[in-house]
Amino acid sequence: MAQQPWFRDWFNSPYYHQLYFERNEEEAKAFILLLLQLLKPASGSRMMDIACGKGRHALAISEKGYDVTGIDISPAMIEEAQKLERDNLHFYVHDMRLPFRINYFQYVFNFFTSFGYFKTRREHDDAVRTMSSALKPGGILVIDYLNVHYVEDHLVHKEKKEVNDIDFYITRWMDEDHFYKKIEIEDDSLEEPLVFTEQVSKFSLGDFNDMLAYHGIQIQDVYGDYSLGSYDLRKSPRLILVGRKMEFPV
Repeated sequence: MAQQPWFRDWFNSPYYHQLYFERNEEEAKAFILLLLQLLKPASGSRMMDIACGKGRHALAISEKGYDVTGIDISPAMIEEAQKLERDNLHFYVHDMRLPFRINYFQYVFNFFTSFGYFKTRREHDDAVRTMSSALKPGGILVIDYLNVHYVEDHLVHKEKKEVNDIDFYITRWMDEDHFYKKIEIEDDSLEEPLVFTEQVSKFSLGDFNDMLAYHGIQIQDVYGDYSLGSYDLRKSPRLILVGRKMEFPV
């Protein structure tokens, strides 16, 4: 039997949420609202949040009056997200490598490095195809990814975190193509430690330009942080891309 991809088990684990609970939700919400101010979507625009997690950021968008659909590969996360559903907010378990609602959305979002997890370039290409095909011609795609060059220069190799009396031992390393993070979890309720290893591809601005252009998305703007500051190759912690789906002649 083929081995399960790492993200299927890890994203469904309650320890995933405990480790990343400290992520600044207020900062994340502020970034999304700032992004909406920049984009100025028309009232009632249809939007998709790909890899939406528990749906808190999709909820923030829906509260501005937009029609939002969130998808995520994790059944556990979507079960939580569905508790937030309302008339203009819906969630589905779905693999981003598979098409979803063709030519339907005016905006598609992929926030907080929720990409780059797959083994092959073909699988990542399939995910970009899903993003592009879900957009109406002229629609906007936003991808928020880590800045490879910044992470290479600031990698913290070893770290320990304690959350709710649970110890997380984190080891980070990289090779030519990927960043890795091994997370060893020690909890008194466990018979033995749990170990998960995250893997994220080193996709640069050039890589994204190639992948997006192949699927008809033209990058229009690039930002380097959650305040939407300008992108600097070495100094910016993020790579935030705003692209438009080209309107091909009928």
